[in-house]
Amino acid sequence: MNGFTATHAVYLVSSIGWTLLLSALAFVLGGIGGFGVMLARISTHRWLRRTAAVYIECVQGIPLLIWLFLVYFGLSVYGFTLPAIVAAGLAMMIYASAYLGDIWRGCVEAMPAPQWEAAECLAFTRWQTLSLVIIPQAVRLSLPPTIGFLVQIIKMTSLASVIGFVELTRAGQIINNSIFQPFLVFSLVGALYFCLCYPLSRWSEAMENRLNVRRSVDHR
Repeated sequence: MNGFTATHAVYLVSSIGWTLLLSALAFVLGGIGGFGVMLARISTHRWLRRTAAVYIECVQGIPLLIWLFLVYFGLSVYGFTLPAIVAAGLAMMIYASAYLGDIWRGCVEAMPAPQWEAAECLAFTRWQTLSLVIIPQAVRLSLPPTIGFLVQIIKMTSLASVIGFVELTRAGQIINNSIFQPFLVFSLVGALYFCLCYPLSRWSEAMENRLNVRRSVDHR
């Protein structure tokens, strides 16, 4: 039985690119959807707020693994056979949009009431108030939790291995099936995930600390 070789190491490292690609697809597309969900959640129309709330509850209440199965296997029953990366990207987009929409909604609603009132005194429309006053301030507040959720997205890409998408975890499974050294292989896989996620986690923590310092200075 052959041991772990340089070829295996190269294959494992090269799979990081697919992990990052899937993470980028989920984050960018989920961010676009999440922005729409956020706008719906803060809408003046009650039916729109309730629809967005139901969407968030449904998506967050169902595990990502089930969404992967529904998109990849469920749609194929109706003749929609999707490549693994498309199915994984679509399922993760749905999942990310609900969480990002809820995160950003909380940040927008955390803005002090005088900000809204000042915009009303200037005769701003609701969209002008959001785009010129509220959202630019909410963006700074949302950065730490958004980056924290990006870390979760990177780790959640490992679930795409169940539908055959060859990302980092699936590459580790393929290598382990050929050399049968699970402790070594998955230790390396875990180390590579750590290398991807740790800098982002530290960045998120640093921004959160910086934001807390600014808040304390502003309240003096």
